[in-house]
Amino acid sequence: MKLIFVYNADSGLIAALKDTVHKVVSPDTYQCNLCKVTFGAVSMKDEWKAFVDSLQYDVEFLHRDEFQERYPENKNEPLPALFVVENNEIKTALSKKSIDGAHSVENLISLVSTFLNTHLHA
Repeated sequence: MKLIFVYNADSGLIAALKDTVHKVVSPDTYQCNLCKVTFGAVSMKDEWKAFVDSLQYDVEFLHRDEFQERYPENKNEPLPALFVVENNEIKTALSKKSIDGAHSVENLISLVSTFLNTHLHA
């Protein structure tokens, strides 16, 4: 089984620079809460990295363009989101609405942990 976190941002250096500036200059209008909550100005927050590293699942992070290329059947899914891939089937685990409701790393860790404990260990 694999967990795929998908950012509502495109890949590449120019997109990353633009996103970094946007997060700093106008954080309230930044469209990727997953990015905003899990990253500082230039790197992944330590608490989030430690949590992800502790998960007993394969974890992948994709940007919007990468996700749409690999999983075109899910290209209309609102992002950011968390998906679960199992037996070659992809399902939404945490929707944009859920991720947008997380206002801190702790909130997001709690959401992911609750999902995993409720849906995958049942």
